[in-house]
Amino acid sequence: MLKKIITSIVVIASLHLTGCASVPMASVDTDKAKKSFSAPSEGKSGLYVYRNSSFGSALKKVVTIDGVIIGESAPNTYFYKEISPGTHVISTESEFSDNQISVEFQKGVNYFVRQYIKMGVFVGGAGLEAVSEEVGKKGVLECKMALESPNTNASSK
Repeated sequence: MLKKIITSIVVIASLHLTGCASVPMASVDTDKAKKSFSAPSEGKSGLYVYRNSSFGSALKKVVTIDGVIIGESAPNTYFYKEISPGTHVISTESEFSDNQISVEFQKGVNYFVRQYIKMGVFVGGAGLEAVSEEVGKKGVLECKMALESPNTNASSK
């Protein structure tokens, strides 16, 4: 039992002490504009995926929509993507396999998905949860906008 506790403490400490992951960031103006939470473009839905925690600060985790990579998250970052209405699968890289959620999107509405880091066996894993607009806006405001990976085309789906 003591060995498990010590192992857990070492894992947590190493996740916090190994440095912070960094990803390419959007401009301050773009970040500010997206934090106004304007309605998406005509006929589209808006999706904010955010990670508002420093836990697992050394970890970057890939985020995808319908199998298309949007980018890598780092602590206190978010992505914004306009997508077509309908059901979409949002996924995140985790320890052994991707974790995903399916969300039904309606046109003209912004949706919020929180990515969180959790303890893993060898390295921290990641999970996703859909959150309310109120909770999502608060979380996004704690973050800065990360750039999407080049050549993403999820908005056409």
